[in-house]
This record gives sequence, structure tokens and C-alpha cells, in this order.
Amino acid sequence: MAEITLPQLGETVTEGTITKWFKKVGDTVALDEPLFEVSTDKVDTEVPSPISGVLTEIRVAEGDTVPVGTVIAVVGDASSAPPAPVAAASTPAVAPSTLASSNVSAPPPPAPAPAPVASTPAAAPSTLTSSNVSESTPASATITSAVLSPVVRKLIAENNLNAASITGTGPGGRITRDDVLAAISRGGATTAAPAPAAVASAPAASAPQRAAAPKVVAGARDEVVALSKIRQATGAHMVASKAISPHVLSVVEVDYANVDVTRLRVKEEFKAQEGFSLTYLPFIARAVVDALADFPHMNSSLGDNELIVHRYVDLGIAVDLDYQGLLVPVVRDAEGKRLRALSREINDLATRTRSRHLSPDEISGGTFTISNNGSAGSVLTMPVINQPQVAILSTDAISKKPVVIEVPGFSESIAIHPVGNLAMAWDHRAFDGAYAAGFLSRVKLILETRDWSSEV
Repeated sequence: MAEITLPQLGETVTEGTITKWFKKVGDTVALDEPLFEVSTDKVDTEVPSPISGVLTEIRVAEGDTVPVGTVIAVVGDASSAPPAPVAAASTPAVAPSTLASSNVSAPPPPAPAPAPVASTPAAAPSTLTSSNVSESTPASATITSAVLSPVVRKLIAENNLNAASITGTGPGGRITRDDVLAAISRGGATTAAPAPAAVASAPAASAPQRAAAPKVVAGARDEVVALSKIRQATGAHMVASKAISPHVLSVVEVDYANVDVTRLRVKEEFKAQEGFSLTYLPFIARAVVDALADFPHMNSSLGDNELIVHRYVDLGIAVDLDYQGLLVPVVRDAEGKRLRALSREINDLATRTRSRHLSPDEISGGTFTISNNGSAGSVLTMPVINQPQVAILSTDAISKKPVVIEVPGFSESIAIHPVGNLAMAWDHRAFDGAYAAGFLSRVKLILETRDWSSEV
């Protein structure tokens, strides 16, 4: 017999919500076969079984949130498997969380008694966030009070939504992460309304509210494409980021002729040795890491009226998933890695991101992000800040252009060089334009003047 615990799903993750079991009691489980799906405030992921055998017990039901390290299931050999149908028949309608929080001896009625509902209709929303349910509270209210997992509660609070108006599709009517993301994608139509007393004491015009998105109904000539989970999560994160940070855009134009002196000379040998091409991205990443040492406030997060400056660089690299979504794997401790090491790690993370072989810890905790839009041909892009960071850099397309150069012994001349923009969105709360421009100028200087031959 082996106990299965909720694993550590990221360096800052302390709990997770079991969103789906892929096996039921009595099923055979193979080593590394997906056993359950878990949702945290960082990522939704499938967790493989660390052992083979028969699933003899499930201790945490779908929709329940438990701390990391909690025993959630037991796997044993075939002879130790309990008679699943008998166990299921003994408590057919009571979830484990209900058994733990209620002292009733028989299953509760499916709906609360009419009298309490009629006498206190306005109190229903408060039951969603209160854990102090009295013994006389109907069982259905107890179930409702348990629907908000930490992940869901955080999303609702960050987007100023009214949980009472969100229909839960999870077990027992629980509100899932997808339910909240769907509400956010509708443009905040479920924004909590002010209490009646507040409406009476102040004119509605004095409290501006977020306008609801217009309702769109598909017609006969339209195609309806459901938003995937990753698309909904990305959308919610971007909407929140734009609401949190005052975004500003700064751009520099970079001449990559100096980079090409080294890149073109070693590209064939590099590909033969490493198995992948040497692109401009590792050079940019290396320059960014070095420039962050001179402009440390770029590598920070905003706290409560304070700037938390990170004395390490965990560099996020945005990776496109064949137009189906976006993930940002993180190069840990990038400040200690030279060009070749950065190239290897960026390529490895990008490859495993596209094949969905990343762990949750590898896509969390970045301190600065690079979005490589140039590979798709963009000329100038304003990216959205990856919260809680304070800046994100977009690498746009590099193409040959005429540039003015200085020729030794002469004045100036025209040459054809590879040129591209570096566009950075930054949070004006953290610093001002001169600081952001100084950082970009330093990145540009490093790219245009460093002897890169020693890096490869």
C-alpha cells in the first residue's frame, strides 16, 4: 500500500484544488500514467502516478482544496482493492467534505427549507465567503460556502466579481476556475453591485463602474469557437494586468551587425555541436541580463507601497503554442549563465513547452520577461506586463536596412545592416521614463559593441 500525496507544484504554491480524477477506486494505475488534475494559482496540470498498482482509496473529492503534502489517495496491489460498489452504495450522495463538516445522520434534503430563504433573501451572497455556518444552516448552504477554493476566491477578488451571480459547474455546484474565467471573458458582467444602502446614500454617477461588454449572439453565418482553458486564463491575466499597472511603451532601434560578426561565423559549427540554430534571442537575453545588473529596479515587483528588488534574474521567455495559447517558462538564475548556456536552456524550455512537458515550477516565479514576437514578423509590439513583474521586453523582426555608419578615416557612409526594434512595456509606478530609457540604451549598447566571440 502506498499513499499518494499532493506534490509541491511550484516554489510558492502551498495548496491545490483537485479538479478531476482520471481513475476511480478499483482501477489499475500504471507508473507515470495521469492520475488526477490539479489547479493552483499558478497553473492547471495533470499529475502522473508515482507508483503502479490498483487505486484502493480516494480521500479528496473533485473540487476540494487541500494543502501540499496531504494524502489524497492510496494505491495498493490487486488483492488490497476494496469492493468499490459496496463502498459507493453506503454513502451515495454525501461528499467527503460534507461528512467532515456536518453532524447530520441522514443525507440532507436537496434544497433548504422555504422559510429561511424567504426571510433572508439578501443574505445569500455572504454565505459564499463565510465559513462560520451555524448548526441550523441548511445543508445546501454549507455546500455553497465551500465552493470558493483559494484559486477561485483570488480570481473573483482581483476582478471585482460577484460570486453570487456566477453559476458553478463543479461537483456539488462548486464554482470552478473555468466558471470565473468565463465570467471575466464576458467583460465583467458579473461585477458586484453596491449594497442598497450605498445606492441610497450616494448618486450612482459618483461611483464609476466598469462597463459591461456588449452581448454578441452568433448568427447563421458565424462559427462559434469555444475558448480553451489556457486562452481563458491568458485573457483573465492580461485584463488584470492592464487594470493593475499603468502601462508605458519605450522603444529603441538596434543594429545587429556586431552580433552577426560572431553569429554568422559560428552558426554552422554551433548547430552541429548543439543540434539547434543560434538565433538572435540568446544574444538579446544575455544583454538584458547584464543591463538588469546596472538597472536593478527593472528586475523587481511592487509590494504594498514598496518596490521589491530581486537580486537574481529568473528570466521568462514567452513561447507560442502553435497559435493555441502562450506559456512563459523561466530560465532560473540567468545572471550566472553565458550565451551558450542561455541558448541551451531557452531551446530546451521552448521545446518542452510546445510538447507540454513542463512542470508547474518551470512556468512560475519569473522576475523579467522577454516576448519574442520578431520570429512571427512583427515590427513594433506593445506587450502586456506579466504580473507581478514591472516590465516586459518585445523582440521584433530583424531585417536588413540602410544605416548610417562611421568609416575610419572618412566621415560617414551608408551600409546595409540587420536592424530591429526592442519595445518595452513598463509599469510607471515603479520608475519613470528616463530610467526605462536608460535600461534600453544599455541593452542596445551591449548588443552593438560587445565582442561576442568569447561567449560561444
